[in-house]
Amino acid sequence: MRLERVGRRYGPRGPWVLRGAVLDLPAASLVRVVGTNGTGKSTLLRLVAGIDAPSEGRVTGRPPRTAYVPERFPAALPFTATDYLVHLGRVQGLGRATARARAGEWLERFGAAEHARTELAELSKGTGQKVAVAQALLADPDLLVLDEAWTGLDTTARAELDRAVRERVAAGGTAVFVDHDPRRLAGEADAVYEVASGAVRAVPAAVREAPHGPRVRITASGGKPLPEGLPGAPAAEPQDPDDTTRHLVLTVDAAHSDALLAALLGASWHIHRLDSEGVRA
Repeated sequence: MRLERVGRRYGPRGPWVLRGAVLDLPAASLVRVVGTNGTGKSTLLRLVAGIDAPSEGRVTGRPPRTAYVPERFPAALPFTATDYLVHLGRVQGLGRATARARAGEWLERFGAAEHARTELAELSKGTGQKVAVAQALLADPDLLVLDEAWTGLDTTARAELDRAVRERVAAGGTAVFVDHDPRRLAGEADAVYEVASGAVRAVPAAVREAPHGPRVRITASGGKPLPEGLPGAPAAEPQDPDDTTRHLVLTVDAAHSDALLAALLGASWHIHRLDSEGVRA
């Protein structure tokens, strides 16, 4: 699959979100997309998956069986978890019995089997994300596109998704992903592309595993356990060794600090201090 000088803007006179993007996505490859928040990573993935059409340029060679996991799961749909998966399995060409069997298998793998008959609107955010990931894997896609798909998953489910991605690549598929955790499938990508200022560039292999840039240290308190799936996968240490929930010092790459602050505030945590002095990558 290839993107040739692809650009995307919303509306005939809207600003260009991306322009001149060139990507090669061969079979049996794992491709990572990186960049700071708001640079157009999600737009690029939507173009790769065929959710959006390019405003200019062209996309060639997209496999007929393509699956996509968006940042936000449409939880308001009127289905139970199993019925939703069976419905999408049928859309993807599976027979009803096969779709139902695979739905059960993937819900089991992601630890959500007990919610098979639960209405989507009643699922927790984390369980809803497990269903979103399961629908993408039902029909053994040749192209798997994951936009922050690990966010909201528990540790076991994140590891299971790692395994599923490796399985698709080993079977000859292409997997393209964005994730805020730099450790996600670290060192396994066959290609890395960076999105910045509306442009897409290939990151040379020699610098892919270079040390991360500036780090930020955030001192926060919440009175309850730290939320799962925080942006940047911050390292967290108690300010007081005997206090593991109320006062924590979180260290994260500077590129993820704004998103981390927003997530903490959204979870009713209090921010006491933010600095980078003395923090090394």
